[in-house]
Amino acid sequence: MLSPHSALTPYILGVVLALLLAFMVFNAVRKDRREYRDFKRLRSTKRRQKMFRKWVRQSFLNFGGAAVVVLLLTWQYVPLFLDAVNEWGFVADARRAFAESGWLGPAIVAAFVVLLAGGAVLGIVLARSETEVPAIGDVQALLPRNRAELKYGAALAINAGVVEELLFRLALPVLIFAVTGSTIAAVVASILIFGMLHVYQGAAGIIGAVIMGAAFMTIYLATGSIVVAIVVHALFDLRSLVLIPVVVFKVHKELGSGAPRRTATKVDVPPLVA
Repeated sequence: MLSPHSALTPYILGVVLALLLAFMVFNAVRKDRREYRDFKRLRSTKRRQKMFRKWVRQSFLNFGGAAVVVLLLTWQYVPLFLDAVNEWGFVADARRAFAESGWLGPAIVAAFVVLLAGGAVLGIVLARSETEVPAIGDVQALLPRNRAELKYGAALAINAGVVEELLFRLALPVLIFAVTGSTIAAVVASILIFGMLHVYQGAAGIIGAVIMGAAFMTIYLATGSIVVAIVVHALFDLRSLVLIPVVVFKVHKELGSGAPRRTATKVDVPPLVA
């Protein structure tokens, strides 16, 4: 844990930030794009499952591990970052209202999540007779095609909710804040970095990831709870990687390695980093 009072700390953390960004950019531009291109050609469920397992493991180790290391180094900066963010009027008001509401604040958040989930489910049910649903980015290949792949869709969704929120909504903004001293730079840069890492999904995927990253960041800053952001992120991804394939395309009825009965050519899947 590095002290905010040391003159060397920003320089040390600057090196850490540079190394982390270089690692993420290299993976996104070289490895992720190549692996996703190859993955889209796969037809065998066993080979797809092998890649799903690799992505879950790598995401957990790379993003989760990076979040842990960064937080260990910058833990003393976390309250400083949150205090600085609290100086933003709307954040301070939202935090105060949430803290003083007692049970009402969590109840409102829960109601919002339920309404969001209910609307998503209703939209999915109404789309059961459709063969196409609007898409965000080049993400069709990620959809589970049969029952054997569904568990990996769930694993990708839950893992993304946990490790991506810990890194991109908590650890990375604090690290950027510790280096630059600017909360605006920390928040904006972390959202943009999160979006750019979805380059393998194309321009639409990057834009969608930036929008979702901004939404998750708003939830975290407004509530002051990273757990709320994790839950919302995981639920949103579960909707896309489990609920849509089951309700719309009936993939749970497919036992073999074939494609689902309906072609998922355009399905609204939220951005994920594999």
